[in-house]
Amino acid sequence: MSVSQTDPPIPAILYGTAWKEEATRGCVERALAAGFRGIDTANQPRHYHEAGVGQALQAAFEAGWLSREAVFLQTKFTPPDGQDRRIPYDAGAAPDEQVRQSFRSSLENLGVDRLDSLLLHGPTQLRGLGPADWAIWRALEEIHRQGGASHIGVSNIDPDQLAELCDRAEIPPAFVQNRTFLRPSADYAVRALCAERGIGYQGFSLLAILPRVEADSVLMEVARRRGWSPAQLVFRLCLDRGILPLTGTTDPRHMEQDLAVLDQPLSRAELGELQGRLP
Repeated sequence: MSVSQTDPPIPAILYGTAWKEEATRGCVERALAAGFRGIDTANQPRHYHEAGVGQALQAAFEAGWLSREAVFLQTKFTPPDGQDRRIPYDAGAAPDEQVRQSFRSSLENLGVDRLDSLLLHGPTQLRGLGPADWAIWRALEEIHRQGGASHIGVSNIDPDQLAELCDRAEIPPAFVQNRTFLRPSADYAVRALCAERGIGYQGFSLLAILPRVEADSVLMEVARRRGWSPAQLVFRLCLDRGILPLTGTTDPRHMEQDLAVLDQPLSRAELGELQGRLP
């Protein structure tokens, strides 16, 4: 599917909204004010307050300083096993109908009539893709074809599952979103497959690597020379590796710092210094 003229550009960084509960609206308002133009959420009340994202967006739209076309909006369908008792669709429905119900609920929560990206929050089984996964993916493809989501993708997926999805999907994933440094060797394979297939790779929980960064004198020296915090170095290195990073900071100062590195690529010499120092 080609991107229409009204679709926002894919941002270089996403603001993640997990684990903020009732503070979600205020956090998203601050992120938008700081300059974030990509928002990631999920229709999963267990970890996300999707309606809070919608409240922040609608306030900005109604105030007139931000348009829908300026914001890249991504949410997720979360299968029943990833939900708590507040499942936002009929848990007894077939998987494809669950996707459609969740999608309609997301549009209502967010106050929009379309999405820029809709992800499967994770396969329904640990290994391979089962019938439920394929029913979910076909429903995502249908939503994409009907114009409900400009892009579709998947999160929390391993290399073998991603290869199977790419080989059998009628519409391949536009994005993969994984916890980048949790399983370095496995996710390096995911990242390599994304690069080979032209899939955008989104990384989350990136700052889990901070203790390793802070213990590395070479990494810290590059950060010092740049006047960056260790977190800024992690985000910039990810950007230079082709990773679209997510940040979920609630601190306005950190929001500004995260955005500040977008226009400050590492030099070839610096990249050489850092080669092999992070997975």
